[in-house]
Amino acid sequence: MKEPLTFQEKQILVSLFNTLIILVAYSYYLHSKYAAFTDQMLNDLQFLGKAFLMLIPITIVVQVVFLIIFHIVVRIISSEKIPEITDERDKLIELKSIRISHWVFISGFFMAMGSQALGMKPFVMFLALIISGFLAGIVSDIAKFIYYRKGV
Repeated sequence: MKEPLTFQEKQILVSLFNTLIILVAYSYYLHSKYAAFTDQMLNDLQFLGKAFLMLIPITIVVQVVFLIIFHIVVRIISSEKIPEITDERDKLIELKSIRISHWVFISGFFMAMGSQALGMKPFVMFLALIISGFLAGIVSDIAKFIYYRKGV
């Protein structure tokens, strides 16, 4: 029989779920708002910059709100104590998952810059940056979950 999920594992799953929800919602928003993408829009660096910068605060706010709701729900539903102290194992898991996510993002960054070096359109660079950012977050959460489940 499998062990029940620890608080950290539940929190990681909530974070992973949030990241996927934000990605789907943001993609849907951009698609519905700008359904008729034109070549002129896709080559407009101001439009692409606004779309990219809009994503950052939205992601932060949504993650914080969902984690607050998660903490409230866990406290109400179960008598599980929310850990206030992180030990060396938690810090090591965090560092290892950050290292992995940085490699994923840096790989995406180099692909984005490579797309510009190869003369591709600017939207390819922004798309590569957005995708690599989301992939880095997803990979980080998955790595944390695996490290908590199997050990460091």
